[in-house]
Amino acid sequence: MTPAPTATQPHVPVLLAEVVAALAPAPGETMVDATFGAGGYTRALLATGARVIAFDRDPDAIAAGRAANDDGLTLIEAEFSRLDSEIGEPVDGVTFDIGVSSMQLDQAARGFSFQADGPLDMRMAQAGMTAAEFVNEADEDAIANVLYHYGDEPKSRRVARAIVAARPLTRTSELAQVVRKALGHRAHDKKDPATRAFQAIRIHVNRELGELADGLAAAERALKPGGRLAVVTFHSLEDRMVKRFLRDRSGNTPGGSRHAPIVADAATAPSFEDVGRAVRAGEDEVARNPRARSATLRTAKRTAAPAWDRPVFEELSV
Repeated sequence: MTPAPTATQPHVPVLLAEVVAALAPAPGETMVDATFGAGGYTRALLATGARVIAFDRDPDAIAAGRAANDDGLTLIEAEFSRLDSEIGEPVDGVTFDIGVSSMQLDQAARGFSFQADGPLDMRMAQAGMTAAEFVNEADEDAIANVLYHYGDEPKSRRVARAIVAARPLTRTSELAQVVRKALGHRAHDKKDPATRAFQAIRIHVNRELGELADGLAAAERALKPGGRLAVVTFHSLEDRMVKRFLRDRSGNTPGGSRHAPIVADAATAPSFEDVGRAVRAGEDEVARNPRARSATLRTAKRTAAPAWDRPVFEELSV
């Protein structure tokens, strides 16, 4: 989730109009905002007369939402992978805004960013393993695998070796400096190489890709026939997963031929249809909110077929 700050509204949701249009909420319908954050999507959905059930695993986001006391809103402090079991009823729409929020990035004490020094934390739920515990306790191979698979770091072995040699690391500035030194970063270089390492470690600490896979499957189970799904992602790892999920679940998996066609059965009948093309922010929105530049929206509509009993994603073993 990457809204940008303004003077009067701290966080602006990305692709808001496009998400609301894809969900097509109507008065009395039940919508799920699986990633509440600052509540931008939720407020827009409530304004249509829909009821909203919103999830967030960050207790700070839940506390801020409850303080607003919006009519028609039910807030649940939980991972969105549990949305179907927590709700217990079919819903008309589900939206996800995947990733770290600017509220989390902008708070140095949360340890998500190297832009300001803070404790090496990175936990969205403020519970469980911290980033410091991972970099200080994991072996070199595990750190290298996380950097390579979740951060697309081509020199992951070199960076992992440098991290192990510099331990213990407790501050974001310390980790960033170790990565920069290992990769020969110079002050005038366009992109800070620490970006890849911080992304990778954050994804691992929060189990973000596994959570996304489980969340997509939960939405598939929760949506009623005709229900709408809208997913906004911010980097290629997430977008590839969503694209593959919708491709598979809509019966568009490559393979088969006129000589050996793929035969669908009840367990693999398409559970989604009307899969939309990827939508990206226009020039005006990017000008207002540079963080929207990397956003991608994918949408689909639920069919009446049963939800698939098939894994969406094989997690990295670390």
